[in-house]
Amino acid sequence: MDDNTVFNIEEGMKRLSEINQALGDPKIKLTDAMKLYEEGVNLAKKCKASLEDTKKTLQEIDPTLVQ
Repeated sequence: MDDNTVFNIEEGMKRLSEINQALGDPKIKLTDAMKLYEEGVNLAKKCKASLEDTKKTLQEIDPTLVQ
C-alpha cells in the first residue's frame, strides 16, 4: 500500500487475521514468519491510528458519544 492509497481498516483487519493464521502454522519458515510479523506490526499501527481518527471525529460530531 503506497502513501497515496487511503487505508481501509476492514481490509487491514482481514489481512491481520490472515497473518495471524499463517504465523500459527508450525511449518512456516523463520524468514517468512519475520516478514509476516513485520507486516502485522505495521498493519496493527495503521488500524490503531484509523480507530483513533474515527474516535476523534465522533468526539467532534458529538462529545457525549465517546468518553
